[in-house]
Amino acid sequence: MTLLGTGVVAIWNGIAPGLEDEFLAWHMHEHMRDRVALPGFQRGRRYISIDGSPGFFNFYEAESLADLTSAAYMAALNQPTPWTGRVIPHFTQMSRTLCQVAASRGCGTGVVIETVRLSSRVGRAAFIESVTANIVEPAAARHAIAGVHLLEGQAAAAPVETAETRLRGVGEVAEWILLVEAVRHDDIVALRRDLIGDDTLIACGAGPAIRRGAYGLQFALSRTELASRA
Repeated sequence: MTLLGTGVVAIWNGIAPGLEDEFLAWHMHEHMRDRVALPGFQRGRRYISIDGSPGFFNFYEAESLADLTSAAYMAALNQPTPWTGRVIPHFTQMSRTLCQVAASRGCGTGVVIETVRLSSRVGRAAFIESVTANIVEPAAARHAIAGVHLLEGQAAAAPVETAETRLRGVGEVAEWILLVEAVRHDDIVALRRDLIGDDTLIACGAGPAIRRGAYGLQFALSRTELASRA
C-alpha cells in the first residue's frame, strides 16, 4: 500500500548472539508501542532477513518528516527505558536513516520486502523522475506486488546525538532507499532479474554501490490498533 505519511525512519540492525529472543520481546512489547504512540507516528513494522544483511529491518511511517525531529521524539530518544538500555547496546551493523517519501505506490501490505540502499549520480529531481517512471510505477502494476516506495534519506543532516545514540552508536545513513513489498520471495527474485536489478537502477542514475536484501514480515503495529487497545 502507499505509505501512511511522508516521513519514514528506516533501520537495519543485527543483534549479538544469544540475545535475539530478548530483542524480539523488547521490540514487540515495548519499543514499537512507545514509538507508534508518539505524535505523528502512524505505523511500525519489523522484518527478519531472508537473504539480506544484517538480520533485521524495521521502519516507522509518520505523517511528516517534521514528526521525526519533534520535541516528543527527541525526548523519547533522550530518555531510553531500562529495557532499551539493556538491549540496544548489543545492536550490530546499525543503519538508521530519516527519510522523506519521494514516491509511493500500491495497495495492501506485502509479507516480503526488498530493501535497496542507493546513492545517486544525477540530480535529485531527475533521479526521482527516472526511478518513479522506470521502476516504481511498473513494479507496482505487477499482480504480486503490494507496494513500491522511493525514500530520500536526509544524509546531509548531521546526526543528532541523544542518550539512545550513545547506547547504540550512530551507524550508517543511506542517501536513497527503495522498498518493494511482495506476497512471495519468488516475486522479489523475479523482479531482480528484469525490473529492479542493479543494471536498471544504474541506468536510472544510481551509483554502482547497491546494497539489497529481502526480509520477511514479523510484526506490524498501527496507531489505530494501538489506540483500540487503550
